[in-house]
Amino acid sequence: MKTVTAKKRLGQHFLTDLSIARDIADTVDACPGIGILEVGPGMGVLTQFLLEKQRPLKVVEIDEESVSYLCKNLPQLKEENIIPDDFLKMRLDRLFGGEQFMLIGNYPYNISSQIFFKMLEYKDYIPCCSGMIQKEVGERLAAAPGTKAYGILSILIQIWYDVEYLFTVNENVFSPPPKVKSAVVIMKRNSRTSLGCDEALFKKIVKGTFNQRRKKLRNSIQQIVGKDSPLLNDPILEKRPEQLSIEEFIELTKKAESEIPN
Repeated sequence: MKTVTAKKRLGQHFLTDLSIARDIADTVDACPGIGILEVGPGMGVLTQFLLEKQRPLKVVEIDEESVSYLCKNLPQLKEENIIPDDFLKMRLDRLFGGEQFMLIGNYPYNISSQIFFKMLEYKDYIPCCSGMIQKEVGERLAAAPGTKAYGILSILIQIWYDVEYLFTVNENVFSPPPKVKSAVVIMKRNSRTSLGCDEALFKKIVKGTFNQRRKKLRNSIQQIVGKDSPLLNDPILEKRPEQLSIEEFIELTKKAESEIPN
C-alpha cells in the first residue's frame, strides 16, 4: 500500500504505534455526546480509532496527498467529512451545524500554539481539546505558577481551560522520528465566563511582563501605566511574572485600568 511522504514544511511526523493512537482516541470519551474534529489526520492512524466512537467526525487536512490517501483507504470516513483546508484559516462555528465539538489531533509541532490560540477564538464551541504535541509545549500548557515552564501560553490557555498532561511519547514511534519527545494532553473548558477586566489590557500585561520575565514586574508595568503611577508602589510588583497566578494577573489588570494615561 502506497504511503504518504512526510513533508518537513508541514511538520509531518506520522505516528506508527497503534496502541498510542488508540489511547489518544480514547481521550474523547471524557467529553461524550458531541462531534469530533481531527486536525491533520495524515494517513488516518488516529482517525481509524475515532471512527469506532460512533460520533459525528470530520477531519481537516491541508496536505493534498494525505487527502487523496484518506479518500482511497478510509472510505468509512466518507469524502464529505474530509475537509481539504488550512485549519488556521477556517471558520469553525458552523462545522457541526453550530453545535459544540471536540478538537483532537496529532498536531503539527510547528503550529501547535497557533492551533490552540485559534481554539480560544471559538472557546464557546470547543469544550474539550486533546491530542499530541511537542513535550515542551505540553509542559508549558499545564505549568503551574512558580515553575520554569509557566508563561504566556500557560496563562492564556488556563484562563479558559483546565489542562492535564496525560503522558509522554518517545521519538521512536514516529516516521520520520522527531528530534524531541512528545506529550499527550487534554484541555477541558472551565466555568469562567468573563475575565472581569479589560481582556486586551490583560493580554498586554501578561505578554509585556513575560517578555521581561527575569525582571521584577515593576519594570514592565511602568511602561504600561507610566512612571508616575501610584500602582508602582504596590508590593506585588516586587515579584517576577512567573510568581503570579492567573487571578493575581486579573487583579493587577484591574488596578492598571484606572492608572493608564488617557
